[in-house]
Amino acid sequence: MFEVELADGWDTHYAKLDKSEQERIWKKILQLVGPIKARHPRFGLPFFVVETGQYRICFEEIDRRRKIHFAGNHKQYERWYREQEF
Repeated sequence: MFEVELADGWDTHYAKLDKSEQERIWKKILQLVGPIKARHPRFGLPFFVVETGQYRICFEEIDRRRKIHFAGNHKQYERWYREQEF
């Protein structure tokens, strides 16, 4: 089992979504405590991405903790990803 943490500013895009979309994403976030299929956005990056429909959740896995850095739609994800300094 994993402990899920929320990074500062993770909900910048999430807060702009409709309530029903937020609920859909939140259900997926709650599933992050257990095993889940996730992919790396690019080889060598510390982040993982989980998709739920057209929405993305980006998190970092450190020991037994998963720290969420982003939740929003795919266009917002593309913008967020480009702004990151790796």
